[in-house]
Amino acid sequence: MASELYNTIDALSREKGIDPQIVVSAVEDAIVVATRKYYKTQENLRAELDKETGKIRAFAVKTVVENPEHVEDPVLQVTLDDARKIDPNVELGGELQIPKQTEGILGRIAAQLAKQVIFQKVREAERDTVYNEYIGRVGEIVNATVKRIEGPDVIFDIGKAEARMPRKEQSRLESFAMGERVRVGIARVERASKGPAVVVSRAAPELVQHLFQTEVPEIYDGTVVIRAIAREAGERTKIAVMSKDKDVDAVGACVGMKGMRVQSIIRELRGEKIDIIEYHEDAVTFAEKALQPAKVSRVTVVDAGDKHLEVVVDDSQLSLAIGKKGQNVRLAAKLLGWKIDIKSEEEKRQEVELQMSALVGSASTPLENVPGLGEGLIEKLSAAGVTTVESLADMTPEQLEAIEGIGPKTVEKISLAVNNYFAGLESGESIAPPAEGEEIPAEAVVQESAANAEGAGEPAEAATEEAAAEDSASSEASVAGEAAEAGETAGQADSPGAAEEFSPSEDKQEERN
Repeated sequence: MASELYNTIDALSREKGIDPQIVVSAVEDAIVVATRKYYKTQENLRAELDKETGKIRAFAVKTVVENPEHVEDPVLQVTLDDARKIDPNVELGGELQIPKQTEGILGRIAAQLAKQVIFQKVREAERDTVYNEYIGRVGEIVNATVKRIEGPDVIFDIGKAEARMPRKEQSRLESFAMGERVRVGIARVERASKGPAVVVSRAAPELVQHLFQTEVPEIYDGTVVIRAIAREAGERTKIAVMSKDKDVDAVGACVGMKGMRVQSIIRELRGEKIDIIEYHEDAVTFAEKALQPAKVSRVTVVDAGDKHLEVVVDDSQLSLAIGKKGQNVRLAAKLLGWKIDIKSEEEKRQEVELQMSALVGSASTPLENVPGLGEGLIEKLSAAGVTTVESLADMTPEQLEAIEGIGPKTVEKISLAVNNYFAGLESGESIAPPAEGEEIPAEAVVQESAANAEGAGEPAEAATEEAAAEDSASSEASVAGEAAEAGETAGQADSPGAAEEFSPSEDKQEERN
């Protein structure tokens, strides 16, 4: 039959949820500490609790050696002869237990010391028990009772331990009363000097998942699967679900008849908004669903490797897609696991225009690539800051005439040369720039003009005849060559079919005119 002391230890162990042997060891260690303090000795002391009588024996333990010369420390060792005077059955190398008197001599101070040691050992054992109990239950949802409120923290009773819920793990919509029962998630278990701290949360996405599993039978039996959850506690939650049965609507199952299922969860979360979205493997389709209630115009994958999407919405839908303080797009990005850039139609249009402008600006062609522009004219244009065909084409006749050395007739020649150049590009023909010192034959220009006229709906022969009629020269030889050598009149140079090079002397003559 167990003693009254052992029965008390057994009851204490059950209350604290620890092994009774741990408490017994704590009592024995306490007696050892008190005995050592009383005898002021450095001997190796031990204590044993008799389960049946409840008495605790304390004794010093010494190792048995053969001869006195083998005794290195008399406090810890004893010779075989001396040991057998106390215990005849002791063997060489064994241990000799020398009883120490404890009853009636330890006194109040020793008893108080023993009490402190017992409490310390019990607390350590309790900490280890609580830690081992809850460290494997992180993420689990448990029922808890509000025990007290300490500043911003709420202390819960979760059964075998107390749990703390700090402010960041709380929903801003919630407040608690003493004794209130709520469901909380075990966020983490921390080792601390005052014991293991179990931290619980009402802001974790796992709580929403648990509530849906409780309220929706299709989720509980696996017919409907929750694929992703993104939550900002107290504000909004987006949950993506999919059905394994084609006859079961995943979103409808979660909403319930007249919204009863989802409304029950919203009440549990104190009015937090919940968006239920159908999951899609295709990121583009999933993004369109995730950004609800906003309507998306189009979604483009910018970089599949980096998981980057660009979403374009109507101007009126931009604020709705972004949400209050960016909440809607932030939750959608968290739900998808992709980075999302949202732009309005106007922003996208401006971006495209800038890209086109940059593209056009980068595709510049030097004036030297245009047949029919002489070196002298190119030098004048360059001196005025006109160095590319594109910038030349954008200039008006008035702007060209404002350049020193260029008159109306030269402007007409420039216009013809530029038009012929761009016409050649549109027809797919590459127009090579003239070699240094080489002049462009008039026939080539006439042929290009004829080709351009033909493209506009006029016969090539008509264009050729018109050019010939306006040309006052009777010779059918190379108009450009003869004009350069013989110094043809200005009337001959004005022929639309001619594209000879312009000399500085000719430009000065035009200025005098």
